[in-house]
Amino acid sequence: MGVFLICSGISLYAQHEPSLFFREDWKEIPAEFPVTQEHVANENLILKTYGPGGDSLKKSHHDHIPNDPYYLWSGNTNAPWAVAFEHQSGPVDLSGNAKVKWQSRQSGFHRLHLIVKLSDGSWLISDQSDGYASQWREHEFIIKDIRWRKLNIEAVHEGGLVEDPDLSRVVEIGFTDLRGGNSSPSSSRLDWIEVYGKSMN
Repeated sequence: MGVFLICSGISLYAQHEPSLFFREDWKEIPAEFPVTQEHVANENLILKTYGPGGDSLKKSHHDHIPNDPYYLWSGNTNAPWAVAFEHQSGPVDLSGNAKVKWQSRQSGFHRLHLIVKLSDGSWLISDQSDGYASQWREHEFIIKDIRWRKLNIEAVHEGGLVEDPDLSRVVEIGFTDLRGGNSSPSSSRLDWIEVYGKSMN
Protein backbone atom coordinates (compact mmCIF):
# COMPACT_ATOMS: atom_id res chain seq x y z
CA MET A 1 0.00 0.00 0.00
CA GLY A 2 1.35 3.45 -0.86
CA VAL A 3 1.80 6.27 1.67
CA PHE A 4 0.44 9.78 1.15
CA LEU A 5 2.65 12.65 2.29
CA ILE A 6 1.13 16.15 2.68
CA CYS A 7 3.61 18.96 2.08
CA SER A 8 2.54 22.64 1.73
CA GLY A 9 -0.91 21.55 0.60
CA ILE A 10 0.45 19.17 -2.07
CA SER A 11 -0.17 15.42 -1.88
CA LEU A 12 2.82 13.29 -2.82
CA TYR A 13 2.48 9.57 -3.40
CA ALA A 14 5.39 7.46 -2.21
CA GLN A 15 5.38 4.15 -4.01
CA HIS A 16 6.90 1.02 -2.55
CA GLU A 17 9.33 -1.10 -4.49
CA PRO A 18 7.48 -3.53 -6.76
CA SER A 19 7.43 -7.21 -5.88
CA LEU A 20 8.77 -10.07 -7.99
CA PHE A 21 6.03 -11.10 -10.44
CA PHE A 22 7.99 -13.93 -12.02
CA ARG A 23 11.45 -15.32 -12.64
CA GLU A 24 12.45 -17.73 -15.38
CA ASP A 25 15.87 -19.38 -15.62
CA TRP A 26 15.17 -22.51 -17.72
CA LYS A 27 15.23 -26.14 -16.64
CA GLU A 28 18.59 -27.78 -16.15
CA ILE A 29 18.00 -30.44 -18.77
CA PRO A 30 20.06 -31.25 -21.90
CA ALA A 31 20.40 -28.68 -24.65
CA GLU A 32 17.83 -29.02 -27.40
CA PHE A 33 16.76 -27.40 -30.65
CA PRO A 34 14.29 -25.74 -30.81
CA VAL A 35 13.35 -24.45 -27.36
CA THR A 36 9.89 -25.56 -26.19
CA GLN A 37 7.58 -25.26 -23.21
CA GLU A 38 9.35 -28.31 -21.77
CA HIS A 39 12.38 -26.11 -21.05
CA VAL A 40 10.48 -23.54 -18.98
CA ALA A 41 11.27 -23.91 -15.28
CA ASN A 42 8.44 -21.74 -13.93
CA GLU A 43 5.25 -23.79 -14.11
CA ASN A 44 3.14 -20.60 -14.13
CA LEU A 45 4.60 -19.33 -17.41
CA ILE A 46 3.56 -20.03 -21.00
CA LEU A 47 6.39 -19.70 -23.53
CA LYS A 48 5.63 -17.84 -26.78
CA THR A 49 7.97 -17.54 -29.77
CA TYR A 50 7.37 -15.13 -32.65
CA GLY A 51 8.75 -14.02 -35.97
CA PRO A 52 10.27 -15.86 -38.94
CA GLY A 53 13.20 -16.96 -36.76
CA GLY A 54 11.15 -17.92 -33.72
CA ASP A 55 11.21 -21.66 -34.43
CA SER A 56 15.03 -21.68 -34.67
CA LEU A 57 15.86 -20.69 -31.09
CA LYS A 58 17.90 -23.16 -29.06
CA LYS A 59 17.94 -24.02 -25.38
CA SER A 60 21.70 -24.31 -24.90
CA HIS A 61 24.23 -25.53 -22.34
CA HIS A 62 27.78 -26.89 -22.45
CA ASP A 63 28.80 -29.46 -19.85
CA HIS A 64 32.51 -28.99 -20.65
CA ILE A 65 32.43 -25.24 -19.81
CA PRO A 66 32.70 -24.58 -16.04
CA ASN A 67 29.61 -22.83 -14.61
CA ASP A 68 27.98 -22.61 -18.04
CA PRO A 69 24.30 -21.74 -17.45
CA TYR A 70 21.25 -23.16 -19.18
CA TYR A 71 20.21 -20.42 -21.57
CA LEU A 72 18.31 -19.39 -24.67
CA TRP A 73 20.52 -18.85 -27.74
CA SER A 74 19.73 -17.16 -31.06
CA GLY A 75 22.78 -18.31 -33.03
CA ASN A 76 20.78 -20.75 -35.19
CA THR A 77 18.22 -18.18 -36.31
CA ASN A 78 18.48 -16.70 -39.80
CA ALA A 79 15.69 -14.12 -39.39
CA PRO A 80 14.28 -11.85 -36.66
CA TRP A 81 12.71 -13.58 -33.67
CA ALA A 82 11.07 -12.74 -30.35
CA VAL A 83 10.36 -14.60 -27.12
CA ALA A 84 7.71 -13.73 -24.54
CA PHE A 85 6.13 -15.20 -21.43
CA GLU A 86 2.49 -15.11 -20.42
CA HIS A 87 1.71 -15.65 -16.74
CA GLN A 88 -1.23 -17.95 -16.09
CA SER A 89 -2.50 -15.71 -13.28
CA GLY A 90 -3.16 -12.86 -15.70
CA PRO A 91 -1.68 -9.42 -16.50
CA VAL A 92 0.89 -7.45 -14.53
CA ASP A 93 0.94 -3.73 -13.79
CA LEU A 94 4.27 -2.32 -15.00
CA SER A 95 3.49 1.30 -14.17
CA GLY A 96 5.10 3.14 -11.27
CA ASN A 97 8.44 1.71 -10.14
CA ALA A 98 8.27 -1.54 -12.10
CA LYS A 99 11.48 -3.01 -13.48
CA VAL A 100 12.85 -5.98 -15.40
CA LYS A 101 16.23 -7.59 -14.80
CA TRP A 102 18.04 -10.30 -16.68
CA GLN A 103 21.40 -11.94 -17.19
CA SER A 104 22.55 -12.13 -20.77
CA ARG A 105 25.51 -12.04 -23.13
CA GLN A 106 25.42 -10.69 -26.67
CA SER A 107 28.06 -10.98 -29.37
CA GLY A 108 28.62 -9.04 -32.58
CA PHE A 109 26.21 -6.14 -33.09
CA HIS A 110 23.30 -7.79 -31.29
CA ARG A 111 21.40 -5.73 -28.71
CA LEU A 112 18.64 -7.30 -26.64
CA HIS A 113 15.46 -5.21 -26.20
CA LEU A 114 12.56 -5.60 -23.81
CA ILE A 115 9.14 -6.21 -25.40
CA VAL A 116 5.61 -6.14 -23.93
CA LYS A 117 2.13 -7.03 -25.13
CA LEU A 118 -0.65 -4.77 -23.86
CA SER A 119 -4.21 -5.81 -23.01
CA ASP A 120 -5.49 -4.36 -26.31
CA GLY A 121 -3.24 -6.77 -28.24
CA SER A 122 -0.65 -4.19 -29.32
CA TRP A 123 3.08 -4.75 -28.87
CA LEU A 124 5.82 -2.34 -27.78
CA ILE A 125 9.61 -2.51 -27.85
CA SER A 126 11.99 -0.57 -25.61
CA ASP A 127 14.42 2.02 -26.93
CA GLN A 128 16.89 0.81 -24.30
CA SER A 129 18.83 -2.38 -24.96
CA ASP A 130 21.57 -4.65 -23.63
CA GLY A 131 24.55 -5.02 -25.97
CA TYR A 132 27.90 -6.75 -26.34
CA ALA A 133 29.55 -8.39 -23.34
CA SER A 134 32.49 -10.77 -23.19
CA GLN A 135 31.06 -12.43 -20.06
CA TRP A 136 27.62 -13.00 -18.58
CA ARG A 137 26.29 -9.86 -16.92
CA GLU A 138 23.13 -8.52 -15.30
CA HIS A 139 21.13 -5.70 -16.87
CA GLU A 140 18.22 -3.77 -15.36
CA PHE A 141 15.43 -1.88 -17.13
CA ILE A 142 13.62 0.81 -15.10
CA ILE A 143 10.29 0.80 -16.89
CA LYS A 144 9.39 4.47 -16.33
CA ASP A 145 12.70 5.52 -17.94
CA ILE A 146 11.99 3.69 -21.21
CA ARG A 147 10.73 5.24 -24.42
CA TRP A 148 8.62 2.77 -26.37
CA ARG A 149 8.09 2.06 -30.07
CA LYS A 150 5.46 0.00 -31.79
CA LEU A 151 6.50 -3.57 -32.54
CA ASN A 152 5.28 -5.64 -35.47
CA ILE A 153 5.35 -9.01 -33.73
CA GLU A 154 4.84 -11.07 -36.88
CA ALA A 155 7.84 -9.62 -38.74
CA VAL A 156 9.61 -8.52 -35.52
CA HIS A 157 10.60 -4.99 -36.49
CA GLU A 158 10.12 -1.66 -34.76
CA GLY A 159 7.76 1.16 -35.73
CA GLY A 160 7.03 4.67 -34.55
CA LEU A 161 7.24 6.09 -31.04
CA VAL A 162 4.33 5.58 -28.65
CA GLU A 163 3.89 8.39 -26.16
CA ASP A 164 2.85 7.46 -22.60
CA PRO A 165 1.50 3.95 -23.25
CA ASP A 166 -0.75 2.40 -20.61
CA LEU A 167 1.39 -0.29 -18.96
CA SER A 168 -1.10 -1.08 -16.20
CA ARG A 169 -2.20 -4.37 -17.82
CA VAL A 170 0.70 -6.09 -19.58
CA VAL A 171 -0.21 -9.62 -20.70
CA GLU A 172 3.13 -10.82 -22.15
CA ILE A 173 6.74 -9.82 -21.43
CA GLY A 174 9.82 -10.84 -23.35
CA PHE A 175 12.78 -9.86 -25.49
CA THR A 176 14.24 -9.68 -29.00
CA ASP A 177 17.36 -8.39 -30.73
CA LEU A 178 15.49 -7.69 -34.01
CA ARG A 179 18.02 -9.78 -35.96
CA GLY A 180 18.84 -13.24 -37.16
CA GLY A 181 21.93 -14.87 -35.70
CA ASN A 182 25.13 -16.23 -37.17
CA SER A 183 26.38 -18.81 -34.66
CA SER A 184 28.50 -17.77 -31.67
CA PRO A 185 30.19 -14.66 -33.16
CA SER A 186 26.82 -12.97 -33.82
CA SER A 187 24.01 -13.91 -31.44
CA SER A 188 22.12 -13.22 -28.21
CA ARG A 189 22.01 -15.34 -25.06
CA LEU A 190 19.63 -15.05 -22.12
CA ASP A 191 20.25 -16.95 -18.89
CA TRP A 192 17.39 -15.68 -16.68
CA ILE A 193 14.79 -12.92 -16.49
CA GLU A 194 12.98 -11.33 -13.53
CA VAL A 195 9.90 -9.10 -13.77
CA TYR A 196 8.99 -6.78 -10.88
CA GLY A 197 5.51 -5.29 -10.89
CA LYS A 198 2.02 -5.60 -9.40
CA SER A 199 -0.01 -8.73 -10.10
CA MET A 200 -3.54 -7.98 -11.31
CA ASN A 201 -4.90 -11.21 -9.84
